[in-house]
Amino acid sequence: MRGVCDRLEPLTLQIKAKHIDQHLMHSDVAKRRLESALSVRLEPEHGIVNLYSEHTDLTVAQFVIEHLDRPEIIEFDPDFNNISYYISLCRGQRFEAFLEQSKTPVLLTPKGRSIRSKTLGQSTLIDAIDHHSITFCIGPAGSGKTFLSVAMAVRAFQQKKVSRIILTRPAVEAGERLGFLPGDLQEKVDPYMRPIYDALSELMGNEAFERYHERGLIEVSPLAFMRGRTLDDSFIILDEAQNTTREQMLMFLTRIGMNSKVCVCGDITQVDLPFGTQSGLEDAVRILSKIDDISVVALSESDIVRNPLVGEIILAYNNRSRGGAQL
Repeated sequence: MRGVCDRLEPLTLQIKAKHIDQHLMHSDVAKRRLESALSVRLEPEHGIVNLYSEHTDLTVAQFVIEHLDRPEIIEFDPDFNNISYYISLCRGQRFEAFLEQSKTPVLLTPKGRSIRSKTLGQSTLIDAIDHHSITFCIGPAGSGKTFLSVAMAVRAFQQKKVSRIILTRPAVEAGERLGFLPGDLQEKVDPYMRPIYDALSELMGNEAFERYHERGLIEVSPLAFMRGRTLDDSFIILDEAQNTTREQMLMFLTRIGMNSKVCVCGDITQVDLPFGTQSGLEDAVRILSKIDDISVVALSESDIVRNPLVGEIILAYNNRSRGGAQL
């Protein structure tokens, strides 16, 4: 199908962009995504990117491409999944701050992948975890709150700052409880812990994860198993914390021992508790946010780093909810 740019005599501009030029020659996905976001046609050519557009001003497209022409951007986002966010950073004169905050990887996976922040919000989360004993992170699906928390736990473990990693979740999902599922206790628990298992396997390697798990140095278990314990010298992550009750959250937070760090992650728009039951996450944030060694980080739709459609879906639902329509 012929586009608008094909029907009119286009304006042209040449930009020196050797990294993007080489990448676009091998990635149709990245090329299409940039063209769509910038409303231009791009033609890479020996260290130069040619821009074609019907618009009277190519300044914005030029500005964005010059800023994106960095090997580190292409390394951690080769298909420019986060292009809309990069454009907003460029327009807000925040792109250099983003690069500065995200340049240092949290860690390298066994397969050589650099794990680093992909948004300013994620950088704020990493900094908060580094400098506080307890960090509450609230954010939508796909914003990286759990994955980055697990990455920080793995880094602390590998650097011997803690002697074990403890990851837990309340066993409530979409109105179902453990008793709803068939099988023994482990078979009931595993489906709830699968996202955490996957993250640990990617960050540590499957063999290392299995070895540490068998030795009890990495523990993945339901929140109910935390009762009565004192968790010293540990990096503790409570995931899906929006599905805790007030009593469960208090029980969890009072398990914390010496030389321990805690991350509490959840999405307060996805509460699966029985109607009328207050979320322990919302309650804790309201009560504890003024304590010096506790940080609260709120991620948003702009921090979503999954398929770009995820951000659009969440934004559409939020807009419809604010408009009073029934979902």
